Amino acid sequence: MSTEQPGADAYGQELARISHHQSAAIEARFTVFQALAAVGIGHEEADDIVSKLEAGAVAGAHTWISESSAPHGSEQRFEDGWHAGVRDVAGYLLRIADNTATTGRGLAASSAMAVAHFQQPASPAPQETPVKEPDPAPAPVLDAKDVLAAAERFPWAVAAPGVRHWPDGGDFLDVALSAVRPEEREGYIERLEAFVEQHRARLEEMLRTHGPGSRPASHGRYALIGQPETLVIVERMESAPFLLRGLWEEELESVFLDDLEFVWGPRIRLSR
Repeated sequence: MSTEQPGADAYGQELARISHHQSAAIEARFTVFQALAAVGIGHEEADDIVSKLEAGAVAGAHTWISESSAPHGSEQRFEDGWHAGVRDVAGYLLRIADNTATTGRGLAASSAMAVAHFQQPASPAPQETPVKEPDPAPAPVLDAKDVLAAAERFPWAVAAPGVRHWPDGGDFLDVALSAVRPEEREGYIERLEAFVEQHRARLEEMLRTHGPGSRPASHGRYALIGQPETLVIVERMESAPFLLRGLWEEELESVFLDDLEFVWGPRIRLSR
């Protein structure tokens, strides 16, 4: 007898369709950046244009959800539950739209770098006496203690030490910092501090609703919320989601990242 849960095939098809749309969106964004660069629009302006387009798409979904109604003839209790669910989803979509409109920075520059890489000519045959290239400058080293000390300075995003799930979340911090690319390391602490200040309201709400002592956390889930290391994780979730996910799944249980991603609601969602 099959042990497959009902609806598993339908869910798999749904994930495949979502994956298709995400891949198509990445390719379309790449094409738009190329077109904007061709007419002389700079990286920052291109990021702003594309972010507004993507935020508008999410806002359209918000409108569609907000205008939905319970099936005709439903009981009052069913209608009340329906409208409460609609309000929750609409609020979640609004937060995504707000975040999408302000966080899509650096994508145009990354696109230009990728184009330049693919357009490089093939390397010529080596000469008999090749000229030795100077060794590249070593990438700056990120000191985990310094990053952690910076994260500890934000009480609205970090739970008190005595109530945190892990007194030492070093393993989580190590994986998150490994997702900081070499070219991003210089000035990373300042970038992290700016990110936390920008998203203060979201971080306050996340700590309040899902942090230590909250009802969801009482069931043993959302254990990363309230940890100072989590500020680096959510920053990387926005800046390098695919790199973070790949490194995380090599080292740690994905359920911790899945729970955090569910609550944070990043622009690119990779958990199932």
